[in-house]
Amino acid sequence: MSDMITADLVDLDLSADTKEAAARALAERMVSLGRVTDLEGFLADVAAREAQMPTGLDGGIGIPHCRSAHVTEPTLAFGRSAAGIDFGAADGPADLIFLIAAPAGADDAHLTILSSLARQLMNTEFTDALRSVGDAAAAAALIHGDEAPAAADEASTASEDSVAASAAASADAATADTPETSSGEGERAGSGAAAGDSERPFRIVAVTSCPTGIAHTYMAAESLENAGREAGVELVVETQGSAGFERLDPAVIEAADGVIFAHDVPVRDKDRFAGKPTVDVGVKAGINRPAELITEVRGRAERGEVTAASKGGTPVERAGDAGDSYGTKLRKWLMTGVSYMVPFVAAGGLLIALGFAIGGWEINKAPSVMDHFSWTQIDSWGALFFQIGGVAFGFLIPVLAGYIAYGMADRPGLVPGFVGGMIASNIAAGFLGGLAAGLLAGGVVLAIQRVRIPPVLRGIMPVVVIPLISSIVVGFLMFVVIGKPIAEAQKGMTDWLSGLSGTNAILLGVLLGLMMCFDLGGPVNKVAYAFATAGIAVQDPSDSAMKVMAAVMAAGMVPPLGMALATTVRKKLFTPAERENGKAAWVLGASFISEGAIPFAAADPLRVIPASMAGGAVTGALTMAFGSTLRAPHGGIWVTLLIGKPVLYLLAIAIGTVVTAGLVIILKGLRKTAPGAGAPGTADGAATPAAEAKQPVAA
Repeated sequence: MSDMITADLVDLDLSADTKEAAARALAERMVSLGRVTDLEGFLADVAAREAQMPTGLDGGIGIPHCRSAHVTEPTLAFGRSAAGIDFGAADGPADLIFLIAAPAGADDAHLTILSSLARQLMNTEFTDALRSVGDAAAAAALIHGDEAPAAADEASTASEDSVAASAAASADAATADTPETSSGEGERAGSGAAAGDSERPFRIVAVTSCPTGIAHTYMAAESLENAGREAGVELVVETQGSAGFERLDPAVIEAADGVIFAHDVPVRDKDRFAGKPTVDVGVKAGINRPAELITEVRGRAERGEVTAASKGGTPVERAGDAGDSYGTKLRKWLMTGVSYMVPFVAAGGLLIALGFAIGGWEINKAPSVMDHFSWTQIDSWGALFFQIGGVAFGFLIPVLAGYIAYGMADRPGLVPGFVGGMIASNIAAGFLGGLAAGLLAGGVVLAIQRVRIPPVLRGIMPVVVIPLISSIVVGFLMFVVIGKPIAEAQKGMTDWLSGLSGTNAILLGVLLGLMMCFDLGGPVNKVAYAFATAGIAVQDPSDSAMKVMAAVMAAGMVPPLGMALATTVRKKLFTPAERENGKAAWVLGASFISEGAIPFAAADPLRVIPASMAGGAVTGALTMAFGSTLRAPHGGIWVTLLIGKPVLYLLAIAIGTVVTAGLVIILKGLRKTAPGAGAPGTADGAATPAAEAKQPVAA
């Protein structure tokens, strides 16, 4: 690691008071050594990684990191803060800050060395030595394992040997598991008998991973291994990091009594662990509470709780970490269904809109293209597009329900979810029916999985028993118990929407505009979008439903367009990086990608978000007042020919864009002229250039 960190990359008196300022101070050292070529671009990548998940760890550690095209070689900078800096850790500010910069195409050897640092940070002797070291050269020597000051000798020795020791421990565990595992032990794995087996320790296999695969992946592995040794269990970890990963020996997995997934990206080849008691959490839980996870998986083994596969793959798809509230879990489940439904909405809606554009408004009455299709008739092509789009739309409710159930119970939830969703579609229960069917299906599967099953039946549970029983239960409830009330509620909502006119319609446009611009692609934005697309997800939507869709898309275009206009009109109010983002925002906004405004909102939320909401509200209201309609669920200005009253529609967008740009310019101008105001890009007026770092790239 000696070529990654030198004394010039160490600041033992880091004076920054925010994580953005800390990243900037350490990054400037990298720039001065030629390790980073574009300071602003690199800081934007750091901020984007930070936006995915805070990088603060318990124990006073902050470890901001990213892979970036602006990094020339893997580099590590270290700062020590006397006051502490908030990096989002549960136990408070961090005083040890490590900034890790990896090139976009970093080689495996360097990433392996970086992973060794992550493991060292789990060693309290190592971190204590860093807190007491007296000069930059000694700190650099301690971190890369060279000869270190006497006060830190013990920790330095530990740091030199950390990777070798952990690898040896894993190898020993694998050796103990692989050749000596008898068939009888394999049969006991994952059962309650194994949990109480006095002849050998309890065995756990674990997988850790994080979005960048540089730090948290290996820190979680080290934390779990340490906790396993303290608990007297055999625990082997597969780290799925940026340096690649070596799959656990199948015999080791077979002999394991339980599985721990600590991850924030999908676990690769997850089916290898099917049929085991499983605990599935985020990667930070593996770092902060490994002993609890070991206790939990042992408890599940004793109760005989097994799953066909671990739950979900990403934070959105999982039922939620153990500490999540039910509301948070419910939001994740619903967003899982919506995220899988949206591509069907986009494809089906655009195809239907193209069918109307090519074949005219009577194309919905055309005969099936199976019976009549002419290669030379434009109407036949219009009918083809319309009918393909209709088939795609037919999947909306089943996909919504199926993937809500998948978000709750993983793959076993798909069959009852799709069955319940199709029933909801057939009985005209619509969008509400799909939501109910998905939640029911997921709940039923989770209930079945809690039943203790004899080992002989576990192999057929995911492919026969769970699909059969859950489909019967969900089908009964949808057909006999709750289907009709939900269908009536759906009809009432549709009738209410169709009856909107005048002031009520304008107020709805204001509300939808505010929701679309509140979190720029987040949950609130998705709720408004799902409401609009549900209304047009039929072959013959009402005018009111198409007006709602038009208002939602128009409002969603305003934030990036407003930021683009503002950066063009008043360049001096924005940083160079923001001005570059403004150029891209023209295209993103025109294409109805609200996320194009995220870099601006992250850098200055108190000014950008209110301005965006004001412009979106104006556009939503005007669009409803003008009576513009839209059959396509996406496309921005590129589907203008499919919009009713297109000139007024574009006028509403233009007015909203001007409102947003004007408010942003006014608010930023007031900040700039206020006493003690800082440089452009600061969010609070403080005289610090660090705030320019708060510009994540939209993911």
